[in-house]
Amino acid sequence: MPNYKTTIADIARALNTTPATVSRALNNHPGISEGTKKNVRLTAQKLKYNHNRIASSLRSGKSHVIGVIIPSAEINFFGSVVHGIENIANSQGYNVLIYQSNEQWEHEVRGIEAFLSARVDGIIASIAKETVDYSHFTETARRGIPMVFFDRADDGLGIPSVVIDDFRGGWLATDHLIRQGYRRVAHIAGQLHIKIFRDRLRGYQAALRDHGMPVEEQLVRCGSVSIDSGRAATADLLDSPDPPDAIFAVEDFTALGVIRELKSRNIPIPSRFGVVGFAAEMFGEHISPSLSTIDQQTIRMGNACTGLLLEIIQGKRSMKEEPGKIILDPIPIFRQSSNRAAGPS
Repeated sequence: MPNYKTTIADIARALNTTPATVSRALNNHPGISEGTKKNVRLTAQKLKYNHNRIASSLRSGKSHVIGVIIPSAEINFFGSVVHGIENIANSQGYNVLIYQSNEQWEHEVRGIEAFLSARVDGIIASIAKETVDYSHFTETARRGIPMVFFDRADDGLGIPSVVIDDFRGGWLATDHLIRQGYRRVAHIAGQLHIKIFRDRLRGYQAALRDHGMPVEEQLVRCGSVSIDSGRAATADLLDSPDPPDAIFAVEDFTALGVIRELKSRNIPIPSRFGVVGFAAEMFGEHISPSLSTIDQQTIRMGNACTGLLLEIIQGKRSMKEEPGKIILDPIPIFRQSSNRAAGPS
């Protein structure tokens, strides 16, 4: 039977080294060579050593765990960012705990409380759609817990963040539709208390002005970032006295709702109507017509926010140090839904 009572001293004797060296190797200490770490891990595995991380964290004051709050596990964007987070975290000897807020403030608060109880070394979060009270974040930062926002952030909180240039993304989407020959481009926005949705709206408005086109309030609808919301907003726009011939949707699920409503009315896409989404969800290239969208560089976003958080955890950067914000470039992916050369759907 395997011996689950193997100690660090047993590993040290097997390798003819000291227990202190073994302990540092098991905790991925930077002062221990990779060769020694590998030998220690292999010997620990051979001797069936069970590393007690709780005891280790109490001794060192570090849990080597990062907490990540995502608004929804159903959206590929967040899962892809988490993949980028885990790539960097695991390579640096950190484990990742995921908490889903389900876009609700109460769940987000509970997630922070759970992470603090678990004594995580730092927190990465994207703000829920329902959240308008940020005190749980500011109080956590005030207590000195390293924290970084990704995607949905608020510059006024003084917490570092990694975001896409949402203004630029909104501009690129709208500019593309205008260049394809559409003359009444509408926008279905998200909840405008969230900065990224405001920025995409501003980008849309700026592109219209840059092309000498009027910015008309009646061509903007605020939705709830969902398929049903996209469909309802599209129906409202199409039933208006002067309907649009293209829509830039705040994200891809809203855009999918747009396409469903257009198809229900037998409106050909893209010959009569153009559609662009945002976020490069995986389904976009597989629907018909395939969806034009804006790629938010999710893996790079996850890598960047984890790297930034680890610098804070390791004392290489303070929470307030500049640059506290990393802005990534949006990448347009223009497919059939906005390419008039592709013909009707």
